[in-house]
Amino acid sequence: MFDSIRNRLIIIGVLLVASVYFLFPRTETIRVASESGVMRDSVVKRIPIKRGLDLQGGMHLELELDQSKQVSSDVKRDIELALQVLRKRIDEFGVEEPLIQKQGDSRIIVELAGITDPDRAVEIVQQSAFLEFRLTDKTNALDKSLPAMDRVLRTLGVSGTGAAPKPSAVQELLGGDSTARADSAAKDSTAADSLSASAGGILQSLVQPSGQMPGEYVVKETAFPRVDSLLNIPEVARALSRGVTLFWGSQPVSIGVESYRYLYALDTRAMVTGDRLVDATAQLDPITNGPVVNFELDHAGGRRFGDETGRHIGDYMAILLDGRVQGRPPVIEDRIGRSGRITLQGKSIADAQDLALTLRAGSLPIPLKIVAEGQVGASLGADSIHGGVTAGLVGTLLVVLIMIGYYRMSGVLAVLALMLYLLFTIAGLAALGATLTLPGLAGLVLSVGIAVDANVLIFERIREELQHGKSVRLSVDEGFKHAMNAIVDSNVSTVLTALFLFQFGTGPVKGFAVTLIIGIIASMITAIFVTRTFFLLWLQRRPEMATLSI
Repeated sequence: MFDSIRNRLIIIGVLLVASVYFLFPRTETIRVASESGVMRDSVVKRIPIKRGLDLQGGMHLELELDQSKQVSSDVKRDIELALQVLRKRIDEFGVEEPLIQKQGDSRIIVELAGITDPDRAVEIVQQSAFLEFRLTDKTNALDKSLPAMDRVLRTLGVSGTGAAPKPSAVQELLGGDSTARADSAAKDSTAADSLSASAGGILQSLVQPSGQMPGEYVVKETAFPRVDSLLNIPEVARALSRGVTLFWGSQPVSIGVESYRYLYALDTRAMVTGDRLVDATAQLDPITNGPVVNFELDHAGGRRFGDETGRHIGDYMAILLDGRVQGRPPVIEDRIGRSGRITLQGKSIADAQDLALTLRAGSLPIPLKIVAEGQVGASLGADSIHGGVTAGLVGTLLVVLIMIGYYRMSGVLAVLALMLYLLFTIAGLAALGATLTLPGLAGLVLSVGIAVDANVLIFERIREELQHGKSVRLSVDEGFKHAMNAIVDSNVSTVLTALFLFQFGTGPVKGFAVTLIIGIIASMITAIFVTRTFFLLWLQRRPEMATLSI
């Protein structure tokens, strides 16, 4: 098959067509959601060669497990689980060829190329996305615990001054029907008695029942940091009744002219968690036009959720994400099955999409903290490309001049094959979907030298055969035949070395190895097959040639 020049030219033509196909930019139509939540078609132009972080810019993150919040003793297992979750999130985020790998025993390296919104990427990477459903407390446990908690604060030397605002004032701002106001007045009297019995109680003066639902309290936004720090004092936290845990609302709310933060007393036991979640999608509520996330649980989770909500019809259920209550707890009006909805107040549809993304990918076993963050600007990427291209052009030009100057017409044939080699190599990178980095450019330039190295071996062997008095055609055949062993040995050794670099190296080293391997394969095709085809064509046109320009 390879003895026929016609068949050889057909094979070369097929390789050329395939290379052009893989290098031709394509456009794809994808469905995306606008800020208003309307799905629309968007035409995206896909470039054939993806560029790495050092060529197009992006971000570099180094993450570690937050030891202050770590409860598991198996750090290696937590790291592996975190790696899996991060890979799922970044894949859904749509970053091309991200680098996510473990460094040492407790650190994760994340490199994202082409990131235009680094803050959003950081939030997606760091968010724990732990989803819970809990009932609000109906026993007024926090009301009963506040005097004891204030006594602990006074024992610790923490005291407050000034009269406490009347709860009824807050409740009037919150509004409500006459029945709620009547209940509110009764609670006002009880709260006033408690305040008078425990004068100067800080928490009793700052934490007020909302009067809207059991287990819901309001704190002025200006006092939120102080109250939060006081509640987190271990001695104060132990004074809270058992079976109840306190959680803050995710966002402050405006009530009249004041800004308040909701505080919720919730059951310690969760009805169901996000471990049972199988799907989550974002959309706009057709009634409120606000962003919501619809979720679906697996069969076991849906059955448990249905049983729990069926037993608590009429109660209020809080939806927590990473320890923050999302929106105000809705009342359970009927048994809830496998599906539900999370309403996001004060958020955009993009925030809802990010939340759905992180929920689908799963929650992190332990929160991650950023220990190092770096940005690679587009200007640095442009400089890298310019430097790499310049080095490649200079190196290739020197190779061309040396080959033509030393091997004359045979060198010209080798240079023609070298052009095809460059085309095949870049097309191979595009076909594999590889990402080109600065070390990858170095591998490409190095493989140019390797490509002509095989020609040097062949040409020197042809020269030896000519010196032994053999004909031109026989010398060419013998030269390619006897140089084959040396070419295969040297290239296989280089490929094995590159495979070790790919297996044990990091991202940039992997890029170098991939480019080098593809370049070696392309160089063997061009040096052994294409260059010989050119020689056969040359000899066919000049059958009377007695000597070879080599």
